[in-house]
This record gives sequence, C-alpha cells and structure tokens, in this order.
Amino acid sequence: MKLGSGEELELDAIDLQILQTLQQDCKISLARIGEQVGLSAPSVIDRIKKLEHGGVIVGYHAALDSRQLGLDVTAFIGVSIDHPASIDEFERRVVACEGVLECHHVTGQHTMLLKVKTRDTASLEGLIRQVRGIEGVARTETMVVLSTHTERTQLPLGSQLEACRQPASKRSE
Repeated sequence: MKLGSGEELELDAIDLQILQTLQQDCKISLARIGEQVGLSAPSVIDRIKKLEHGGVIVGYHAALDSRQLGLDVTAFIGVSIDHPASIDEFERRVVACEGVLECHHVTGQHTMLLKVKTRDTASLEGLIRQVRGIEGVARTETMVVLSTHTERTQLPLGSQLEACRQPASKRSE
C-alpha cells in the first residue's frame, strides 16, 4: 500500500484481502484478519486506517432484512427531470424522502433512478407523490419488485486480487 502526500492510493494483494474479509464480516478481530493475511494485528490496523483515510473504506454497516422490519415493498422509480439545471435541487431534496435507499443519475429514458423500500403499496404511493412534488420532476415510472434473486452489497475484488498475485511480467502482457 502506498499513500503519501499527493500520492494515489495503490492497493496490494494484502489490502485487497483485508477489504474482502471486512466486506464479509466487519466485526472480525484484527488478530484473525492478521492470521488470514500474514500480518500482526497492529500492521492490520495501520492498513485499515490508511484505507479509511484514503477513502477506500467509507463506513461499516449492519446488513438488515427489510421484510423482518416490515418493509415489504421494493421498487425502482425512474424520474424524468424537465431541465438539467433542476438535477442538483432534486438530488438535495430526495435525500429527505424516507424510503429512498439509492439515487442514481442515469442515461436512457430517465434522468434519475431511485431504489426504494416501503411498508406497503399505500406508503409507496405516498413516496411517489412526494417525489413528484419535487420541483423539476416532469414524470415518474415505477417498477415494483416481485422477487429478488440476487442482491449484493459486497464489491467483487477477486479479479483485482488475482491481478496483484500475478508476477509483474505477466501483468504487463
């Protein structure tokens, strides 16, 4: 790992192994991570602090089952904004909408794509009404999720890890 003043963060195989381990279980002990990557616990914490400071690790979170918490409806809302100048205001206002999990500026038919979770269709309707009330929203299109086959929160680091393990001569080919 390199990280100095004005330097770009360069991750090595050990950094990627640490990140992969933390994605799977962020409550794992530093000693256990050290065993997995061949470092002492103090060396692991130094690397983790550098990854945090470098902005690679942005937080630690518990994964919750939304259905167990009464949030049974997942939907995607495509939002068309009437003028590009309205996008910043939309992004500022949509943050306050409870139930909006993600907000993406996208290409294609819509300007923005929201991922939302609500208790039921009535609360989804209220959320759609709230989104439509934001100045600049021309129209919305809602797609309700019937079932979810795959939903990941972990980033795929396997290919980067393999690239780090290859000798430098093979990586440049």
